[in-house]
Amino acid sequence: MNQYFNLLAGDPAPWFKQRSFANPRYSLHAAAGRYLVLCFFGSAAEPLARAAIDMALKRRDIFNDSHCSFFGISLDPGDENEKRVADSYPGYRFLWDFDTQVSRLYGVLALNADANPQGDGIRRLWFVLDPTLRVLKVLPFGNGSEIPALLSYLANLPPPSRFAGIELQAPILMLPNVFPPEFCRRLVTLYDTHGGQESGFMREKDGKTILTHDHEHKRREDYTITQPEIVKWTQALIHRRIVPEIAKVHQFTATRMERYIIACYRADQEAHFRAHRDNTTRGTAHRRFAVSINLNDDFEGGEISFPEYGPRSFKPPPGAAVVFSCSLLHAVSTVTRGRRYAFLPFLYDDAAAKIREANNAFLDESLLANYKA
Repeated sequence: MNQYFNLLAGDPAPWFKQRSFANPRYSLHAAAGRYLVLCFFGSAAEPLARAAIDMALKRRDIFNDSHCSFFGISLDPGDENEKRVADSYPGYRFLWDFDTQVSRLYGVLALNADANPQGDGIRRLWFVLDPTLRVLKVLPFGNGSEIPALLSYLANLPPPSRFAGIELQAPILMLPNVFPPEFCRRLVTLYDTHGGQESGFMREKDGKTILTHDHEHKRREDYTITQPEIVKWTQALIHRRIVPEIAKVHQFTATRMERYIIACYRADQEAHFRAHRDNTTRGTAHRRFAVSINLNDDFEGGEISFPEYGPRSFKPPPGAAVVFSCSLLHAVSTVTRGRRYAFLPFLYDDAAAKIREANNAFLDESLLANYKA
C-alpha cells in the first residue's frame, strides 16, 4: 500500500530549494509575502496537466506576483528537454523536481513509490499557500472541473496584507535612543573618512558557503570598524539597550555579536537589498537576531520591510534600532535620495557559537578568517 505525507490546511508548508527554469537552486521561502499556488502536475505531456497549466496561464489578473504567484512542479525531464513549459513573468514559474524531493515533501509522490510521472504512486495536487507559507487549501486534480472554482477562490482572497482577516504587525522590536546622536555622527564621519567596500551576500555552492555579488539582488558598501574603542562602545550600548529587550520579549539572552560594520546605501548606486533571510546558509545558521540602527535620516527610500506581514516599511530615526529574528524575510527598498548609513550587527548566544564553530568547515577559504567564532 502506498504511503503519503499528508499536508492539511493550517500546516506550515515545507521549505525547499529546487532547480527551476531559470535558477539552479530556487528557494521557495524567498517568494513569501503573496499567495502562492503550487501545481504538482506530474508531466505536461499528460492532457489534464496541460489543460490545468493552460487555464492558469489565462489568468494573469490573479497570477501577477503581487496578489499571487503560480509554481508548476514537474516530475518529467521531457517537460524541460522538449520545452513543454516555460517561465512567464510576472506570475509563472516552473520547477524541475526530477529527484522527487519536493513531491515527497508535499505528499504528491508516495514515500514507497518510484518517480515515474505517469506511475500509480502520483497524486496530482494543487496547494494554495498564504503569504507566510502556511497551507490554505489542498485540492486534488479532477477532470478539470475543479480549476474554475480554484481560480474563483484565488480571485476573491483578500489582499495579501490582510490574509489573516486583519492587517498584521511584523514581529519586530523598534527601540529608540540606542545610539546617542553624537555617536551616530561619529560613525558617519568614520565611514566618510575611510570609505566602504562593496558588500556581497552568502550563498551555498557545492556544499560550501561562499560570498557572491549580484547588483540585482543587493547593492551596498560597508566599512568594517577596526578601532577598538568604537567596537567597545557599540558592544556596551547594545548590551545595555537591546539585549534586555530581546530577553524580555523573546526569552533569549544574546551573549555574542557578529560583525562591526557601517553600511552605506547610496542613491547614486540605486542601492537596495531584495527580500532575503539572514540565516539560510551553513555559514550563517548561527545568527539569531539582526539589528538595524540608522545613523542618519537625510535620505529617501532605504526603508526596511517584512513582506510576509504586509507592505508596510520602516524608517527609524537616527540612533533607533529595528531588531528582528534572522529567520524573517526582509528587504531594504532602493535609496532614491542621499545616503543611508546604518550599523548592522547580528546577535547570537553561546549555544549558537558552537554551531558557528562546527560550520567553519563549510566556509569558503576566503571567508574563514572573518567568520571564526
